[in-house]
Amino acid sequence: MTKEYFKELASYNAWANAQVCNWILQLSNEQWGQQVTSSFNSIEATVLHVVSAENIWLQRFQELEHTEWLQSSFSGTKEELVDIWRNVFRDIKTFLETFEESKLHAPLHFKTLNGTPDAKPYYQVFAHMFNHSTYHRGQLVTMLRQVGFTEVASTDLLNFYRQS
Repeated sequence: MTKEYFKELASYNAWANAQVCNWILQLSNEQWGQQVTSSFNSIEATVLHVVSAENIWLQRFQELEHTEWLQSSFSGTKEELVDIWRNVFRDIKTFLETFEESKLHAPLHFKTLNGTPDAKPYYQVFAHMFNHSTYHRGQLVTMLRQVGFTEVASTDLLNFYRQS
């Protein structure tokens, strides 16, 4: 694993998230909040979870002592959540661009959501974060179709490579 590999994944993550953001902004409020069976019970809840996860990892990368889990505190609009997400995935990409490759195996010290101290090598955290987002984007594609939104396209990594 190299810095270049994770920079590429950060670019892919930004590309795929941007597609999902564009789809989400086309949804009606009814579709946004409609009950759909998945890991979370709506598109809104699933998006909030992904944004929360990416955001808290970004805060941990920035070594913020007090992090915010948006899933517990966010009560804004769909548009506000999309704006937050766009900023977060842009900032993650910027972080990876400036990250020192020699630190890939160094531990990132952080607190879990319940406050327990933990540490994982940066490369494992990066791999987890991008995999987690990919997993939930796949769910979102299915959920979007279930609420009647058919303008979805593939967010697969191979499609990113084809368009790059």
